[in-house]
Amino acid sequence: MIIKTITCQKVNNHGATLQAYALMHYLESLGNDVEIIDYIPERFNHFRPFVCSTEKYAKNVFLKTAYICAKFPSRFVGYLKYKNSLRKTNFENFWNKYYHLTKCYKTFDELKNNPPEADLFIAGSDQIWNTMMENGKDPAYYLQFVKNGIRAAYAASFSVSEIPDELKNQTKAFIESIDYVSVREKSALKILDDLGIKDACVVLDPVFLLSREEWDCVESKIEFDDKYILVYDFENSDSVKSFSLQYAKKHKVKIYSLYNSDYCDKCFEDYGPDVFLSLIKNADFVVSNSFHATAFSVIYEKQFAVIKRQESINSRMVDLLDTFCINDRFTEKYRDFENINYVNIRPNVENEINKSKQFIDKVLEKSK
Repeated sequence: MIIKTITCQKVNNHGATLQAYALMHYLESLGNDVEIIDYIPERFNHFRPFVCSTEKYAKNVFLKTAYICAKFPSRFVGYLKYKNSLRKTNFENFWNKYYHLTKCYKTFDELKNNPPEADLFIAGSDQIWNTMMENGKDPAYYLQFVKNGIRAAYAASFSVSEIPDELKNQTKAFIESIDYVSVREKSALKILDDLGIKDACVVLDPVFLLSREEWDCVESKIEFDDKYILVYDFENSDSVKSFSLQYAKKHKVKIYSLYNSDYCDKCFEDYGPDVFLSLIKNADFVVSNSFHATAFSVIYEKQFAVIKRQESINSRMVDLLDTFCINDRFTEKYRDFENINYVNIRPNVENEINKSKQFIDKVLEKSK
């Protein structure tokens, strides 16, 4: 069967990159011909000098002009730094090695006017339906370009607990055009229910579709000299910093971080997803406010803590922990945790993985 998937696949983010690869690889392992649609809209451009992202300035032409002029120097310097960065190179090397891609589409109109052909199109996973971002308003991620073929959503994520009233009708119409709908979080079922969409189910993020042994084939196999706590902090959070420093002091371990910080012993900001996997696999403990750091901590059966984020996108982490009955790992401040007994939770994880694979089996069977 020919399958095309669409997701956020080239955003220099470890989780987004690995979930895109995981869904593609799993579908291929079932004997299908699979490609990721190489959809790269303008908002993925790291240099957008004339964009005003502050709403109160955007509505006034003079304030908007002043804002853009003030931001231009730092944006240009940032772009040059990114363009020549080792991080960019490492991510591109990963995409080139592991992704199977269609031709590149830069706008929804390009995609709609000349769509790829397939028996089955799958949207997902990650935050493709997050209406706080442009992704959640983009018809491409609701498969509105498809003319022929079955449409399915696998583990699509809203990442929020509700969507704005002004977007409900459009979102409802988009989702109702999809033949088979699954979402990543339990909270998403309530959103769908509020929209009047009943026939949907919850499945795990695609990274759970691959076994630990399959991820071992992707990770970099770097050997680290230290015992360390791994920190993955999107927000430069004081809570993450406080937790990490207290844990490292008590347990006499180093602090490794995936983003540059003033308290880490080693920073791995410039490395790609293969090193990210190695860092989690070999960590003594993982502290993060990242969904995928949490997911891979479970896959590699690590001890970990999830720190509450300031943004309103905690539902995806909370729901994942609830699914595996380890809600106590979610915290706002440092505390001692009892070790997770993975012997006890492993059957639950395996059961959820099987349910997720059964959804895919059903879609594939109906698409024949």
